[in-house]
This record gives sequence, structure tokens and C-alpha cells, in this order.
Amino acid sequence: MNHKSKIVVLGSGESGTGTALLAKAKGYNVFVSDKGEISSKYKKVLQDNTIEFEEKQHTTSKIDDADVVMKSPGIPDSVPLVKQLRKTAKVISEIEFASEFTDATCVAITGSNGKTTTAKLTHHILKQELKVGLGGNIGDSFALQVLNYNYPNYVLEVSSFQLDDCYAFNPKIAVITNITPDHLDRYDYKLENYVASKFRIVQNHTEADYLIYDADDDILIEYIKTHQIKSTLLPFSLTKTFENGAYIKDNNLTVTINNNTFTMPTKNIALSGNHNIKNAMAASTVASLLRIRKQTIRESLENFQGVEHRLENVLKINKVQYINDSKATNVNATYFALESMDAPTVWIVGGVDKGNDYSELFSFVNEKVKAIICLGKDNEKLKENFAGMVDVFVETEFMSEAVKIAYKVAEAGENVLLSPCCASFDLFENYEDRGRQFKNAVRNL
Repeated sequence: MNHKSKIVVLGSGESGTGTALLAKAKGYNVFVSDKGEISSKYKKVLQDNTIEFEEKQHTTSKIDDADVVMKSPGIPDSVPLVKQLRKTAKVISEIEFASEFTDATCVAITGSNGKTTTAKLTHHILKQELKVGLGGNIGDSFALQVLNYNYPNYVLEVSSFQLDDCYAFNPKIAVITNITPDHLDRYDYKLENYVASKFRIVQNHTEADYLIYDADDDILIEYIKTHQIKSTLLPFSLTKTFENGAYIKDNNLTVTINNNTFTMPTKNIALSGNHNIKNAMAASTVASLLRIRKQTIRESLENFQGVEHRLENVLKINKVQYINDSKATNVNATYFALESMDAPTVWIVGGVDKGNDYSELFSFVNEKVKAIICLGKDNEKLKENFAGMVDVFVETEFMSEAVKIAYKVAEAGENVLLSPCCASFDLFENYEDRGRQFKNAVRNL
């Protein structure tokens, strides 16, 4: 690209502000436009760096002469402004833009569930021996880190929305944790469009690059079988074994790559649940590829603390364990949460239903759930599916009330689990706000 070009940054959040700073440093003419109000934190950064911006509007005359547009992942393609810009400018994501300015080894992690935990766990292992940044959907933006640190390695959590606007981005190692129906409203309600979006992560791969993926995931297996994937494939599985890949053997997590084998007892992994064994498989496969010492991988898997709002133990009160899984915004995530419950559970569920099919949860609800507390404005679908399965089924629109009800219902040795299975936008700002309200309510009991 000609670095005297004009770049318009749509959206002023973490990725937008990071892109603006990197673009200015690289000689672009930069303009930031946000239809909403720009937060004081980011506004100060833009002002301090004399970057022109506007808020609460998009001024067409200041945008339509852009050579490049960096679109925030939260802005859908269906927005008329985006459709118009695509006719005259190259519309890209922050990941695409930043990757142009680094020769670092990138590990890119995507998937419907588990990508945050896998990214943080992978970074936790790698940072013991490598200089490595953690970015994408986590922490400081990738662009800002390329500008300020230029690490030789990055672990990036990338969403399908970010991948949709990636064209040249080519991570040396790609991880797809799993694919389940999610965000279909952004993909014309077609699962195949969403799956294709995820696989953009390997669109530039050759045999010299690696794809690590869940070989127990039927959607992933089918896509790989029916499409030409050039990557060197490294599967992981709880039930199968491989010549090259990660698997369970004699209760040991085992990773074999070209006759070099890493093993450790699954019982020593700090995170609990089968889904976290899979996350550990993916992370340790990445670490093995990057030649991290086996002892370092073992120690890192043993001492990793986990991710806030993902099966996070909050407090034990009167021998009842309160668990925050607010990040579970779809059925598959809640499936893993319920699967990992080892005692009768009071389940707090609800929010904005994204077209959920709850049937795969029925066996766990029948087996493990003693009471359901619905936390949403519209709980009809939850009522239809689950009301007949439990003795206690209560509805509320207040987190504090939900937690108080759970406190009355739960008995010693049981769990109270917030695993909403739905988006949070009806009653909360986001899943973080929902999780923090849950934790505050528990602490106030």
C-alpha cells in the first residue's frame, strides 16, 4: 500500500484506536469516525496524538475518499455505509492491517467456544521462554503492540468478524477450537457461511503452516474433508489417537509431532472439565511446535489460573459453591459447564436467545439440575424447554434477586451456576457486566 494513503477508521474502540496510532506512525492520513460517543480514554489518546476524529456521526465527505477502511468487528456488513465503502476502498480488519507491519510468528486462535481460554493458556506457556504478545480480542490491540513492542511472536484470539476482513493475514499456526452455530444473524442464518468465515484463518496456508483443530467436532471434520486445506493438520481428540496430534492415552494428555512426544497426567491440569482438556491439548500442541521445553509446558498447565467469567469459582458459602460462567453465551458453552458439574446444581440461565436449540442440554438438566432461575426479559422458550424437568423454576429480571433465590434453594455440597446460554444485552451491558454483578451479589449474601 502507498503509505501516503488515507485510512478511515470506523469505530474508536481498542482496535480502532490502535489502528489509528499505527497508521499515523506509518505515514497514513488518518481519520477516525464513530457513530456513537467516543469514550474519554480513547478520545484523549486521539487528541494527544493529533489524530482527527468525529463522534456521534459519519460525515460522508470525510469518509468516501478513503483508500483503506479499517472496520471495527462490531459493525455488520449490512450497514449501508459499509456497502458503499466496499465499492471504492479496501475494507479490512485491524488484524489484517497490523499484520502488514510485522514479520512475527503469529498463532491465531478462533472457534465458537474456548478461544479466550486457549489463547490465554497458550500465551501463559509461551511467555515462560519467548517474547510474545497477546492480542486480538484480548488486552491491548494487535496494532498497538506492533507499534510499541514489535514482539517476535504473537498469540491472537480472532473472531469470525475479524477474519471476514482478512485477506493477506497468514498465521504460521492456526487453531480452531470448535464450531457450533453462533452469530448466525451476521451470516444470513446460514451455518455454512459462518463455518467458511472461521476457515478464512487458513486461507493463505501452505504445507509449511499448521492447523490445530478438534477432531471430535463433526462440523470441522466435514469441512476439512470436503475442502482443500493446504495446512499441515494436527488434530486433537478425547477419543481418537493420531500419529501426529494430541490425544489421551492411559489418562495422560499426549502430544506427538514427528516422533517427539510430550505427556502429562490429565489430573494435573489446573483447569477442570473435558473442554479444558481440549484447550490444554491445543495450547500444548502450539508450545510443542514452538519448541517450548516439556517441563515448562507441564508446569504452565499445572499453575494456569483460568479466565474471568469462564467457570470461575467465586465463593463457597455454607458449603455451596458459586460459579460464574457468564461468558457462556451459547448452548455449546453451557453444555460444557453443565457437563463439568459434579453435584446437584441450581442453574441461573437466560438473556437474549440467539435461536438456541436446547435439546442437547436435556440429559444434563435431568441428571444434574435441581432448580432453574431464569434471568431475562423473555423466558418463554426456556420455560417451554425446561419447566417440566425441575421442581423449582423461577423468573426474575434482577441479578441480586436471582442470587438470593439460589441461596435459599441450594443446600450444602451443591453448586449455584450462572451459565446463561444467551447473550446479555437485555439486562446487562455485556457478559462481563453480567458476571461482575453475579460476583458482587454473591459477595453481598
